[in-house]
This record gives sequence, structure tokens and C-alpha cells, in this order.
Amino acid sequence: MTDAPRPGGRGTAHIPGTRPPEHTGATPGHGGTARHRAAAGPGAAPSGSRTPQGTGTPQRTRTVPGWLWSLPPVAALALVFLYPLALVVQQSFSPENGGGAFDAYASVFRSHSFREALGTTVWLAAGATVGCLVLGFVLALIIAFVPFPGAKAVSKFIDVFLSFPSFLITLALLFIYGTVGMANGLWTDVSGSAEGPFHFLTTPWGVLLAEITYFTPFVMRPLLAAFSQLDTAQLEVASSLGAKPARIVRRVILPEALPALAAGGSLVLVMCLNEFGIVLFTGAKDVTTLPMLVYGKAILESDYSAACVVAVVNIAISVGLFGLYRVVGKRAGA
Repeated sequence: MTDAPRPGGRGTAHIPGTRPPEHTGATPGHGGTARHRAAAGPGAAPSGSRTPQGTGTPQRTRTVPGWLWSLPPVAALALVFLYPLALVVQQSFSPENGGGAFDAYASVFRSHSFREALGTTVWLAAGATVGCLVLGFVLALIIAFVPFPGAKAVSKFIDVFLSFPSFLITLALLFIYGTVGMANGLWTDVSGSAEGPFHFLTTPWGVLLAEITYFTPFVMRPLLAAFSQLDTAQLEVASSLGAKPARIVRRVILPEALPALAAGGSLVLVMCLNEFGIVLFTGAKDVTTLPMLVYGKAILESDYSAACVVAVVNIAISVGLFGLYRVVGKRAGA
């Protein structure tokens, strides 16, 4: 059985069980590809292919190596960040008053102020991280799974809250719990006493409260993103089987939220280790963290070598924690 010829007598035969001939690019009325090659001679190029004039092979386009494109950002990063960091490290090994390369490190490590600042920084960062994880998880659960008017507005406000500077939150707490704040003013008006009872803001607990207040949205944001990807069918099945809300949270929601908790908690931990504005604006004179010690050594005492030593230690702790987070995150599949 053959295909019906097209008008004009240019049909092609098609034998059943065989593959129809492919289109070769020959123009109608020129007799087909084979006759063209025979007429053109043995050195002619196949129909439809184009070669540059005067050459027998196609030209290759030259591409720029990939490593050349990375040179400008690397150079800018080295100039803006790595060079000042190298100067800090060099200054820590080159004391202005002379001595060995590690004399400044030995002097700083022996000082009581450094050990106290290191301990205060670690426990404040750890306490703030735990507080942010607990409070952020509870608030994210309420916003994501408890229907109430304005839930979407609150979720969007969290994004705006992330752009606030840390000292703004500290000033707000001072207006509420400061010595002449609203809480103390209300207490004196009601009780008639000359002084209110709220003076904790200038203590380590006040710094801890300010850090938890400011850094909790940094945990809530990844949690809300993780909850939005959670399959609600799992919650419905667990609820239909009689599981209570606490069990659903523990067995269904919490495992899905672990990567987001790890990401938010590690970010809060590193940021709390390097926080300077909150401690400064609370006016907690007895609270000295590593960033505050750098400020005191460099600005108040003009001891730049000791300030650079403390800065190098602070950077090493932050980078080490970030590296540990990356290793744990890969093993957990975060």
C-alpha cells in the first residue's frame, strides 16, 4: 500500500513496515538530494550544511574561562573584608610595646577581665538561643496552626521586624522597664513609693530579655516557611486517629521543624556572640561581653594589641560554630 501522491506529482512511495524517508532539505522540483550530490561532485558539502568561505571546518567560538569571572568579586572581597581582617590578625601578633609574637595573647588570656567576658558571652548567647528556640517555636505554631483574625498580618510584621536595629528594641524596653519607665511610673502612682521595683534591665537578665525579644523572629521566619510546606493531611490523619495536640506536635510537626530550628538557632547563636548594641544601650555596666571588651580595650584604654587579640578570639569562636553547624546540618539533612 502506498501513500497517495500529492498534487503536482511529487508524492513519495511508502512501503508498509519500513521507515518513511526523512526530509533532506531538498527544494521541490530539483530532483532530490542524491542527484544534487552526484551533480555537485565528490567534494561537495551535504545540502543544508554551511561552512565559512575559504575553510573546510566550522569555526569554534572562544569562551572566557570560568575562573576569570570569579576574579572581580574575589578581589573586591579581599579589599573590603580580608585585608582589614589580615591587619587585625597582624596587629594581634605585633604588640606596640615590643615583645614576642604571642605575648599579647598570653597577657590577654591571663587577665581576669577576658575570662569573665568570655564566660558572660557564652552563657548569654546560649541562654538567648534556647529562649528564642522555645518562644519562636510556640509563636510560630500559634500563627501557623491556630486560626485567629490578623494571623497573616502578624506573619508579615515578622518580616518587617527583622529589619529593625537592635538598639531600637532596647530603647523600647527601656521605656517600659527602665528606671523612669512606664512600669516603674505605674507602680509609684499606685503604691505611692518613691521608687519602682523594676531595675533588672541593667543586669545580665535584662540583656538576656532584650536579646530574646530581638532575635526570636530570626527563629520564627524559617519555622513559618517550614510549616507552610507541611502536608496537612498528616495532621488530619493523626487527629482522626485520636492523637492529642501535644502528641501531634511532638510526633508530626517537630520532626519536620528540626532543620528550620537548627538553622534559626545557629544564626541566633552566632549573632548573640557578636552582639554589641543591646549590651551598650541597656546600660548594663557590670555586663562585659567579648565585643564590649574589644570596645573598652581599643577606645577607652587605647590598647589596640589586646583589642585585636580579643577580636581574633571572637572571630575564631564564630567561625568554629558556623563550621560545626554546617557539619551537623549535612548529617541531619538540613
